[in-house]
Amino acid sequence: MLAITTTKQQKTNLMMKEIISQTSWQEWLGVLFSIFQVVLARYNNPKNYLFGIAGITLSLSVMFNSKLYAEFTLNIYYLVMSIYGWLYWKYGQHKHEIEITKTNNKEWSLVAGIVLISFTIFYLALTHFTDSDVPIWDSLVSAFAWAGMWLMAKRKLENWILLNISNIISIPLMIHKNLYLYAILSALLFTVAISGYLNWRKIINEKNA
Repeated sequence: MLAITTTKQQKTNLMMKEIISQTSWQEWLGVLFSIFQVVLARYNNPKNYLFGIAGITLSLSVMFNSKLYAEFTLNIYYLVMSIYGWLYWKYGQHKHEIEITKTNNKEWSLVAGIVLISFTIFYLALTHFTDSDVPIWDSLVSAFAWAGMWLMAKRKLENWILLNISNIISIPLMIHKNLYLYAILSALLFTVAISGYLNWRKIINEKNA
């Protein structure tokens, strides 16, 4: 029994060493900055976008080299939306920090359109113009994240729901691509997003009390 336990531990240690050795510095730093970004967002701190920009920049090469082209394109979108979100959060239409609100029916229609249109575009592009081996998977992750980031930039409570749908789909995709740190990040982001949703809902309830 002891020998079997020792062998399992040795295999686990060997696997962990292999994972660490295969992980690039861009992946380590990209994940670290992304964690800071989502934690700051959970506490309603607009500086989250600054860490997001750093993490996104580092993640671009990781996604491209892994043939996750929709994720690569999504990260470019993240970069643009992070800059937009920073400016929108700080200045907005009335030059003051925009309040957290719930998504209305018109905005939900726009969200549905963003998901459907972006999925279709990504899927057609990946199947016709790239060597992607996971076009549906990659497209779904990006489509929901695309819509979630748009809602986050507008400080809508339900952004966390869209982002978590993307996170759930992303976890097995990252494992499939041997991007284990990003799989762990997606799982962590899922947990933080739940906390973020509850915190933002509390802010709305206190405002309306």
